[in-house]
Amino acid sequence: MQIMVRSGDSFWRYSVLFDIPYPLIVDSNRDINPNALEISQLVQIPGYEWTSYVVKQGDSLWSIASRNGISTELLLQTNPGIQANQLQVGGTLRMPRRVTSLVIDPEREYTYAALRADLQSLQAVYPFLLRTSIGRSVMGKEMPEIRLGNGSRRVHFNASIHANEWITTPVLMRFMNEYCLALTNSTDIRGVQMYELYMGTTLSIVPMMNPDGVNLVIDGPPDEEPYGRDSLRINGDSRDFSGWKANIRGVDLNKQFPALWERDAVMGPQEPAPRDYSGTAPLTEPEAQHLAALTKARDFRMVLAFHTQGEVFFWGFEGLEPPESAAIAEAFAEASGYRAVQDAGSTAGYKDWFIQDWRRPGFTIELGSGTNPLPLSQFGSMYEAALGIMLVALYV
Repeated sequence: MQIMVRSGDSFWRYSVLFDIPYPLIVDSNRDINPNALEISQLVQIPGYEWTSYVVKQGDSLWSIASRNGISTELLLQTNPGIQANQLQVGGTLRMPRRVTSLVIDPEREYTYAALRADLQSLQAVYPFLLRTSIGRSVMGKEMPEIRLGNGSRRVHFNASIHANEWITTPVLMRFMNEYCLALTNSTDIRGVQMYELYMGTTLSIVPMMNPDGVNLVIDGPPDEEPYGRDSLRINGDSRDFSGWKANIRGVDLNKQFPALWERDAVMGPQEPAPRDYSGTAPLTEPEAQHLAALTKARDFRMVLAFHTQGEVFFWGFEGLEPPESAAIAEAFAEASGYRAVQDAGSTAGYKDWFIQDWRRPGFTIELGSGTNPLPLSQFGSMYEAALGIMLVALYV
């Protein structure tokens, strides 16, 4: 929500008026110097949206403000020029309304278009979300990264690196919405104070690593060529893409990382396939290249890659994981009810590469159970398990 700066205004005043933590207002206005506000300048206030109120007979500024759960001072702030004795019956006032429920609906088929629309909706209400692009997919789709928080601890989540595991994307999107909601309403999630996490941790989220593949699974072959024709050929001319894990070129993105890639490559298909083809070399695919570059640039303390299925998570690689990983895995298991497995013999995966090159905690989280793509009927239970894991990851 935007308001106009008046004489004597400051970010501290807005923080008190709107009951929003000062750092959130600063982070919502990164292009504004808090110490040099200008009259009539527009400022973003997170966690609020505009509504309107029609003045009724007998109304006063106090009664209108009280009825709408705000202060008279805030009503005056958002309606500059109004006078208490000049209210006109039938006149309209702008009313700031605190957002107290989810902005997005994550429980639906979650295409790339759904992701973009929901990110736009979240940023409109929570402009402190910092959105950048890590690069583009094979078909040119922008791959957004969202950052939350200002702390020195850097943690990364990603989802949908496998196309038919797209349900992991709305899981992360709901968490992002609940995190923002707790911040702007000064509430906790499962007893965890999110403001403390915001100040202590910088969370990086890439919610959809394989946008071309996700759309292929949900909507079928694209109109763009040669991708439509080639994906059908790779899929044996079947229009049922429910078993497709790869990117649009038939390369499994989670078998693209230089962590014993050569061992992995000889075990799977030797040409593009709906799943398990490792490519001709590590990091040939732009989606994997972008994630690797992001990881190198951000120097994460911990990474979590969300997959389906199995209600299990993996936390080791060739004995290279640090000692602290065992304690974190135990906390994840307690928070989620999922089974912790140290090493399942995987190679060339993202968490494998992270553990190998950084010797820091890396995890592959397998949400839900059944056959991919998992049905939306599992979303609630999957989210509750993932929520416990994500809160621990940000806190430990």
